[in-house]
Amino acid sequence: MGGEEPPRLAARAPSGGPGPGPGEIWADDLPDGMLVADHAARVVVFNAAAARMTGIAAASALGRDFRDVLPLHDAEGRDWWKCLAPYDGLRTRTRHPERVLFLPGGSELLVTAAYRRDAEGRVQRFTVCLRDALHRARQERDRADLVSTVAHELRSPLTSVKGFTATLLAKWHRFNDDQKRVMLETVNADADRVTRLITELLDVSRIEAGRLEMHRQVVDLPEEVRKVIAGRVAAGDAEDRFRFEARGELPEMWLDPDKVDQILGNLVENAVRHGAGTVTIVVEPDAHKEGAAVSVRDEGEGIPPEAVQRVFRQFWRGPGGNRRGGTGLGLYIVKGLVEAHGGVITVRRAPGGGAEFRFTVPAGAPDYAT
Repeated sequence: MGGEEPPRLAARAPSGGPGPGPGEIWADDLPDGMLVADHAARVVVFNAAAARMTGIAAASALGRDFRDVLPLHDAEGRDWWKCLAPYDGLRTRTRHPERVLFLPGGSELLVTAAYRRDAEGRVQRFTVCLRDALHRARQERDRADLVSTVAHELRSPLTSVKGFTATLLAKWHRFNDDQKRVMLETVNADADRVTRLITELLDVSRIEAGRLEMHRQVVDLPEEVRKVIAGRVAAGDAEDRFRFEARGELPEMWLDPDKVDQILGNLVENAVRHGAGTVTIVVEPDAHKEGAAVSVRDEGEGIPPEAVQRVFRQFWRGPGGNRRGGTGLGLYIVKGLVEAHGGVITVRRAPGGGAEFRFTVPAGAPDYAT
């Protein structure tokens, strides 16, 4: 064939040798598994990622028929290469879309394939790319969990709203004013619950898609903390349940006030719901005096050491589990909002016992200056 020589693929770089030359790609540098077979179906490239995923050493794969090296089957147990017939099938084929296939031991892989053909349509090179299916399976389970959680959380308030509304419409004159007020207050509270859930779901969607919009302005962090505490007290929490400490002078903080309120509100609610004793909020300059650090502490049981790595995942509900309510999305959303500000959040044992959630955020700058 005429035209430019295709890039040369090397299974691995020579030990101590120079890097790849012009037009050369080192297959071992690729994050995905790769198998390349020549015109005779012999393996000429089997990179390190493919060896790791399949458990087959590259040295034992090179030179062998690729169908023997990589005996893939579909979910019904059919030999995939016999179904595909890559060297004997239609000469117009150029690639195969990604699909789930299985190795003999049951390992699950995401497999794509592509052809390089000569002028007469004969296969010159057949390339198979492999990806570990565990990550995608985990994502699919997370989505299924999210749908299940949403259905469960929506069912109860909507049933209440529907029931009380139908009752009032059908028997309005049979109830006195106090009974009507109780029913309407219940409907109002359950409608607020549905609204909060929908807001959480939208936040999760934006965080996962990287589409959080920031509207920065100067924020008085100590004042925001006081507002959150005042809101909790107005909602019925005891005033002496909270203690606030402002330490040192903060730089001018350019943050998104709505998201800061959400961060603080979720952390304080988490401390009230899952903790015990006094909830202490501390605001101080960060270690480099270039931003702020906020700590929210309680005096409860704390976070079990084995759960620390899972705290900021979706659906984590703490030691109380489902008994204490909530969707398990609050801390996941907090982490996403803190990171959207360029900050970090951690959890550890508080000095007096209980849990301490501490986040730092840089001072930031106006939107037009970033």
